[in-house]
Amino acid sequence: MQIQNKTVVITGAGNGMGREMVLNLLVRGAKVAAVDINQTALEETKKLSGAASQNLSLHVLDITDTDAVDSFPEKVLAAHGSIDIVINNAGIIQPFIRVNDLTFEQIHKVFNVNFFSLLHVTKIFLPHLLKRTEACLVNVSSMGGYLPVPGQSVYGASKAAVKLLTEGLYAELRRTSVHVCLVFPGAVGTEITKNSGVDIHQSAAADEAEKKKFKPVSPKDAAEIIINGIINNKKRIYVGSDAKFTDLLYRIAPVYATNFIAEKMKELLK
Repeated sequence: MQIQNKTVVITGAGNGMGREMVLNLLVRGAKVAAVDINQTALEETKKLSGAASQNLSLHVLDITDTDAVDSFPEKVLAAHGSIDIVINNAGIIQPFIRVNDLTFEQIHKVFNVNFFSLLHVTKIFLPHLLKRTEACLVNVSSMGGYLPVPGQSVYGASKAAVKLLTEGLYAELRRTSVHVCLVFPGAVGTEITKNSGVDIHQSAAADEAEKKKFKPVSPKDAAEIIINGIINNKKRIYVGSDAKFTDLLYRIAPVYATNFIAEKMKELLK
């Protein structure tokens, strides 16, 4: 898919992979509608974009606000004249605790942000994408969407829902002009924990051990992998060697893979 002069909508564009995708796309000549709930974070993204900010519009939006989302495509059209690519990147994790210790409020929040809001954004923008001669819908799932991670069971369930929804959309849209792309990030060095309002009580030794097991991909490198995947019309994009490895491992030996990850995560649940 050609990126230059395409209009791209990106949620969660105020930091991490979202911000880096904005910067990457602008360099490639795309027009970008950057979406985030945090205005200060968006302004920083604009500052980092430099001269390329002439092709950037900022949109402070709570994606769980259905009324605001319903009217949002018109704002993108007013700013850029078209909508060619939608990247559903925004997401949060849950506290690192067992399901038994989660409140229903915490559970609903994770699903509202990660799945229901993503579905709503998709539904609202899809009619616009279908009007284009070439378009793309990109949904960001997670390694936790196909591999059970203790302490992130509800988060994983929300991302598994994103996975199956996106695969269903791919099947439904395969004979249309809309390509559908599913992203599986592994360990990426973002601030998702902080932005999710989650506190991790973890020893320094355990933290260092986790870094040695799975070296995080930088947000900049993650963005490069994702954008290149979009350009090459990939159906699935794996970000990080851990995402590729665990996907293969879980397919071959699901019980072993579950125990493997449980052992690596046990320090977080103490």
